Amino acid sequence: MRYLIKFSYDGTNFCGYQKQPQKRCVESELEKVLYDINNHTKTKVIGAGRTDRGVHANCQCACFDIDVDITLYKLKCALNSLLPEDIHVFSTEIVDKDFHARFMAKKKTYKYIINCGEYNPIERNYVYQYGKELDVEKMKKEIKSFIGVHDFKPFVSEEAVKEDYTREIYDAHIEQDGDKIIIYFTGTGFMKYQVRNMVGVLFKIGKGKLDLGIVNKIFDDPKNAKYITTMRREGLYLDNIEY
Repeated sequence: MRYLIKFSYDGTNFCGYQKQPQKRCVESELEKVLYDINNHTKTKVIGAGRTDRGVHANCQCACFDIDVDITLYKLKCALNSLLPEDIHVFSTEIVDKDFHARFMAKKKTYKYIINCGEYNPIERNYVYQYGKELDVEKMKKEIKSFIGVHDFKPFVSEEAVKEDYTREIYDAHIEQDGDKIIIYFTGTGFMKYQVRNMVGVLFKIGKGKLDLGIVNKIFDDPKNAKYITTMRREGLYLDNIEY
């Protein structure tokens, strides 16, 4: 039987989602637990996507096959009783045998949180602590330039070698919650460092270091990628996935 789980995790003490030898990763923790649940059978987990070291998830998704007689509720309870405290499964469901958590995802939403107020040591691993004012109105104007179909190669890490860097962003907007600025991107998918680099450009605009229109200039001429700054990882969250 194939199952889809939705779960959240605190990325602070993980080396990322994807399993790596001798490192603590979200995927390896899931497979370790499923080995016990699935009658000590090695069980492959297929995630909807990857997050880097220190990046958090409010809603990550993954599917796997297990051959045990268990209700959805008991599966959820079993997972959470065995998983470490920084991972929590909040939804379990049965899906078709050909379901694929990655390839069937329609939309993914990421958010990035910046604190423009007083430094908060309690939130230092969960919100980027900038501590100064930003020109949010200029940032709100520029973020609209990301919406649509674009070649995002200039905004992607050189480590992420792809045949095609074209992606579509359906929505990009900024919300404010007190001293916090929350930047949202919803699209077909995102590549390594893409969101952190897009936020980095908006951040420099908010600081007055770049002028409006720079996003389209980067799309038009990759040489302008020199103006991109990669933001710190702790403010980034995989916020939602839609199928």
